[in-house]
Amino acid sequence: MSPPNPAEPAVVTDRAARRALVVELVLVFSITLGLSGLRSLLSLVDSLLRPQPLSEQQVAINVPQATVGVIDLLKQLLSVVQLVGWGALGLYLLWRGGMRLARIGLDRGWPGRDVRWGIALTAVIGLPGLALYFAAWQLGFNLAVQPSTLGEHWWRPITLSLAAFGNAFAEEVLVVGYLLTRLRQLGVRENPALLAAAVLRGSYHLYQGLGGFVGNVLMGLIFGRVWQRTNRLWPLVIAHTLLDVVAFIGYALVRDHVSWLP
Repeated sequence: MSPPNPAEPAVVTDRAARRALVVELVLVFSITLGLSGLRSLLSLVDSLLRPQPLSEQQVAINVPQATVGVIDLLKQLLSVVQLVGWGALGLYLLWRGGMRLARIGLDRGWPGRDVRWGIALTAVIGLPGLALYFAAWQLGFNLAVQPSTLGEHWWRPITLSLAAFGNAFAEEVLVVGYLLTRLRQLGVRENPALLAAAVLRGSYHLYQGLGGFVGNVLMGLIFGRVWQRTNRLWPLVIAHTLLDVVAFIGYALVRDHVSWLP
């Protein structure tokens, strides 16, 4: 049995209400992932202006934030809280506008199916994404990405797992559930809306290089289309979390034992 596909939200026709939605979108993304996209673009320009090729430069995702262990732990946890807060902001604005969480697929009605879809998406994205990254790195289009440079603290697997969930929750809620819903309300057709959301996803990965941008645009196209067809957001959150857990914790475990990793 397939999960229900709730009716799409009605297109907003009132001029003042449409203007309010546009302002809301600008404000939300100017303090969350849109701002991250602009910062990533500047980071990429800075990397391109350096004398070293991109493939000889490194960038880390999860880095120490303090020299004292307990303070570093607390700051790592605060970063997770910020990410969850970003996603919660998008959910609150949708709810405040009269939309139930079931409308975007964050209800608890189909846990088994959501998990299976999440695992399937992890497999579809994971290995091809890794191959694309290594190809882009070897060809000089990508920096060497270090998923984690945290020290061997007892709390490292915990914070990396929480960071994986925080990233997944913020990105999938804002870039898929929130943005695509608002674009539907503004009357934007499905394909242009999907492309816009995918490019946004790619933009805040530009700090990794062109390979990171292209890979995440492709991931955004797949994830966004799955949501447009199913209106289920949990599978995307689950898949994204699993991908990041494998990348963050897996890299931390093997980086000192595999010579060809950056």
